[in-house]
Amino acid sequence: MFCIDMRIFLLIFVLFHSLFSDGQQEKHFLHYKFTALTRSDSFPEFSAVCVYDDRRIKHFSDEERVWTLTDEDWTENPGDPPDSRNWFIHQIRTLSDCTHSLCSDHVLQRIIGCELEKLPDGSENLTVFDEYGFDGEDLISFNYDTMQWIDKNPKAKDIKEKWDRHTGRNQYLQYFLKTCTDWISAFNNTNKSSPDVRVSVRKSPDDDSKLVLSCLATGFYPRDVQMNIRLNKTNLENQTSSGIRPNHDETFQMKISVKIHRHYKGSYDCLLTHSSLTEPVTVIWDGACFDCESELFWLYMTGGAAAFLLLLLVLLCWWINKKKVSNGGGIGYEMMKLRKRFTGPRMTYKSANIFPYRIILLYLCILCVMPYNCHFNVLCVFIMYIMFLF
Repeated sequence: MFCIDMRIFLLIFVLFHSLFSDGQQEKHFLHYKFTALTRSDSFPEFSAVCVYDDRRIKHFSDEERVWTLTDEDWTENPGDPPDSRNWFIHQIRTLSDCTHSLCSDHVLQRIIGCELEKLPDGSENLTVFDEYGFDGEDLISFNYDTMQWIDKNPKAKDIKEKWDRHTGRNQYLQYFLKTCTDWISAFNNTNKSSPDVRVSVRKSPDDDSKLVLSCLATGFYPRDVQMNIRLNKTNLENQTSSGIRPNHDETFQMKISVKIHRHYKGSYDCLLTHSSLTEPVTVIWDGACFDCESELFWLYMTGGAAAFLLLLLVLLCWWINKKKVSNGGGIGYEMMKLRKRFTGPRMTYKSANIFPYRIILLYLCILCVMPYNCHFNVLCVFIMYIMFLF
């Protein structure tokens, strides 16, 4: 009897559930990031930035020793994080066992902030953290609820005992993390940008019977968005996505595409859902194709050129035949001699003169029923036949 290992089943279920949930959730974060470097031949270097959803909104000026707001969308300046630059430099010197003027090469990093996650049922999940890393390894982190530190490295045991005793600092950290969630909630509700949605179609590069229908949304903020291409209000399968990408103005864009049958009749549209919109937006494909018209244009040009060459050829044949008839020859005379050679003397001079024009009429009929890409070949065969007669 066929059965599936329960662990494999649970793993597949968890992966599927996480992928599905990610597409329905909206996430935002506000992070303060600190980095200090010690080098053997220079004074420790320090840098710090504040980032909201991958947008840099504040940075610490190491020259002026102040935090500077760099994003005009923030009407209120988020509070400066606890602990000064000198305090951070002191911590890396302590961890690096620096002497008065010399340090070996080390890196101390810190990230403090909060994250907001909106769940499909409308509820919100807020997470706060203050974590340190030293030389690429976790060092120590702050527990918001207990206001105690958690050591994650043997080097952090002494630091934990020391920082746990700093109750005033820990209370301020808890207050700062609480206001962080207020800032992120307020900014998320006020700073939004609606997307510009466009639908376009082009020829499929590998299948002439199909087209590629694309839906592009750009200029939206926040980052999370849902898009689908539909046929008669039903989502199509096998859609490809570019993923969400940043624009130069710190908004985002996303493009999805799907192959459709070239001559299938139906209503295609692009459905987009975003937090900046009061309701989903739908953009209907109007049936236009980006490069299909150019293909049709060249087909008509080819057919017109073939007809023009045929007209010139007919006029040329008529003129040459007229000259020869005046001298007792012409196409009719040649055709009559050729026919007598094979079938006997049954063709008259008059019917022989009419015969080539019947061939021209037959050629025009063939052009009407054959594809455009075959017209040139038919024209070449006809020209060779006329040359044979002359």
